[in-house]
Amino acid sequence: MDRPIVAVLAGGDSTRMGSDKASVPFASSTMLDTVLDSAASVGDPIVVGRTSAPNGVPAIPDRRQGSRGPLTGLETILEHEPGRTIVLVAVDHPFLRPQTLREMLGLEGDAVVPFDADWQQVTCAVYRPTFLRAASETLDTGCRSIISALDLVTVNLVREVTWRSWGEDGRSWFSVDTRERLEEGLRRFG
Repeated sequence: MDRPIVAVLAGGDSTRMGSDKASVPFASSTMLDTVLDSAASVGDPIVVGRTSAPNGVPAIPDRRQGSRGPLTGLETILEHEPGRTIVLVAVDHPFLRPQTLREMLGLEGDAVVPFDADWQQVTCAVYRPTFLRAASETLDTGCRSIISALDLVTVNLVREVTWRSWGEDGRSWFSVDTRERLEEGLRRFG
């Protein structure tokens, strides 16, 4: 079986952060480098939504012009890597735990999505090749929501009792989209 692709979504405007989230300092590096380091231990990392990435990591721009967002990035990587399982993560998830990704890869479903605080954590999830059709059909209607696309496939929602058994505490999908969220994350997770 092929190693999965770990697609790091990094094409957003970072308007709430006020600067490019990928370049935000984190630990002794940047948020992008930190997420890529975590990703490399799980699968083959690719940065989506950009034309270049650090350290020779492949990067691909979004396929659809004028359509941005996580679903566009997911469709792009599913088309770019046909037949490969995709672990989708966001550049603003610097507290990502590789063990959580490995555990999700071991579960069945067209999509394996953690469920936390009454919300589907769609940018820290596993998507199988079968998800491409749902992504494209949803985008073709003008909708850019991964959650809407999930209605078209078999979803394995990973409940808190399960992800906590992996040692996960919600840090893997904790979004750092403002400076205040970065400070909060550092307080909560170290």
